[in-house]
Amino acid sequence: MDIPTDTPPKPSPVRDSTPSTAEQKRNARGATRPGDRIFLGLSRGSGIALLAVMAAVAAFLAYRASVALSDNTGNFLTTFEWDPAGLSTDGKPYFGIAVLVFGTIVSSIIALVIAVPVAIGIALFISHYAPRKLATPISFVIDLLAAVPSIVYGLWGAIVVAPNLTGLYGWLDDYFGWTGIFSYEGGAPRSLMTVGILLAVMILPIITNVSREVFLQVPKMHEEAALALGATRWEVIRMSVLPFGRSGIISASMLGLGRALGETIAVATVLSPTFLIQASVLDYGGGTFAQNIASKFGEADEYGQDALIASGLVLFVITLLVNGAARLIIARRKEYSGANA
Repeated sequence: MDIPTDTPPKPSPVRDSTPSTAEQKRNARGATRPGDRIFLGLSRGSGIALLAVMAAVAAFLAYRASVALSDNTGNFLTTFEWDPAGLSTDGKPYFGIAVLVFGTIVSSIIALVIAVPVAIGIALFISHYAPRKLATPISFVIDLLAAVPSIVYGLWGAIVVAPNLTGLYGWLDDYFGWTGIFSYEGGAPRSLMTVGILLAVMILPIITNVSREVFLQVPKMHEEAALALGATRWEVIRMSVLPFGRSGIISASMLGLGRALGETIAVATVLSPTFLIQASVLDYGGGTFAQNIASKFGEADEYGQDALIASGLVLFVITLLVNGAARLIIARRKEYSGANA
């Protein structure tokens, strides 16, 4: 009997449906569907527009600043006077930003030192201690603080806060006056310390809200694991919550610092401007970039406005440096951002 020798037909080759590398890249870029391409174009255009606006602002400030600095007879970085009209130098412009840099940085640091610990404490209380019925109203009140206009803060600071700080300043002088930083000779407390306290209240909602949202994102497994090992509530926060939220706290602090550096109306309402650097933060007077621009821009001539714009350029650069430093700090602590949690 003959044995059939027919072999089964070979299966037809199956075309590999796996997209090529080029197709994968196109898919990742969202270039396969019309809606995706439109959204990609809008997103890219928005980013380019933002960069263009920033570049235009920087170019405007740099141009107007160069006009003012070309005729300045003083050292722009170290001069302690502001006289673009040359009233005391026979018509020759003579101005500098030494006092403004000092006042802006010192008042902002005071605000951060006061606001950051309080904001972190409030954020932890809302996220990990307070019951929901209490946490919701507190969060609502914190949000309302962020909605208060700057002029209202300024009036409150000038009418209520400043007159009632003499007792605190006297106490600081009694116990810490020997340092020179907290010496107080009496008088109206319209000083950099007063400005720092007011700015601390103003930036408190920003730091609190951002920190609260970061703390709420802590993986529950981390907290439950610490509790299972017998950790107390504070130990859970110290070992799990704070390390996870460290980069968020830094970001929140930098946002608050940006608000403090550029605050204008409230500072101008409270601070008594003087172009003199005092060793004590409790002494009368001082000056910041925003306050100086707000108080002098309306009465300045064209050259005086250029001089004020030059000081605004310095504030612009300081803000960029602060944000850049914050990004570097966050990048170095990426392991705490929760991306690998």
